[in-house]
Amino acid sequence: MTKIVILAAGKGTRMNTEMPKVLVPVCGKSIIQHLLDSVVDSKIDPKPMIIVSPENQGLIRQSLKDYNVEYTVQEQQLGTGHAASCAVNNIKDECSKVLIFNGDHPFIKADTIKKLAANDSEITMLVAKSDNFSDWQKIFYHWGRIIRHGDQIRQIKEFKDSDEETKKINEVNPAMYAFDFDWLKDNIGKISTDNVQKEFYLTDLIGLAFEQKKNIDSILVAPEEAIGINSLEELEIAEKILKKTE
Repeated sequence: MTKIVILAAGKGTRMNTEMPKVLVPVCGKSIIQHLLDSVVDSKIDPKPMIIVSPENQGLIRQSLKDYNVEYTVQEQQLGTGHAASCAVNNIKDECSKVLIFNGDHPFIKADTIKKLAANDSEITMLVAKSDNFSDWQKIFYHWGRIIRHGDQIRQIKEFKDSDEETKKINEVNPAMYAFDFDWLKDNIGKISTDNVQKEFYLTDLIGLAFEQKKNIDSILVAPEEAIGINSLEELEIAEKILKKTE
């Protein structure tokens, strides 16, 4: 069985709204509903898991009452790695692979989800590229950078932890992955908070996998598909792009 996990515990602080960030509407439908519709269309997991916070779970449950989903509460927001560990601890069924998505990325396609699930590597991740971080693609500038050793992904360096040379790298991390479940269970507890944010980064698992000589595969997606929404500016950009593609 492949389990799909959607991280949705974040607040809407930068969106100037009291509602949970994932419930902010994009062209008449909430951010997370766009993603969930792709998850449903992919037919990979009939009951995906959504990670919520104690504060936002009521509103999210109400908003998504027509979807067949399950919920796990992340009692403290200690980073994406901590959110993933909450999911791991609550997957009770027989599971071979876990796909992890961010609830604020509305445009991931069902076909991309299928490709991610079908890949045989122990770790597969989505990647995107921006030629020069100009025009609307400036929103990718503050994303984590993909560090490679030859063709092999070696590490993801978060923007706040990057030097100027690293920031010139044009391959960025949309932060969506497929993990072998047994590997994830064995390694999720090994990441630390040794970073600027003092959070548990899910991205640290990539460096750990490289050290273990695991094959880390990647799937390139178009920048338009990779968009995440964390601010009013990004919301405006997302709405313009969605209208163009409809």
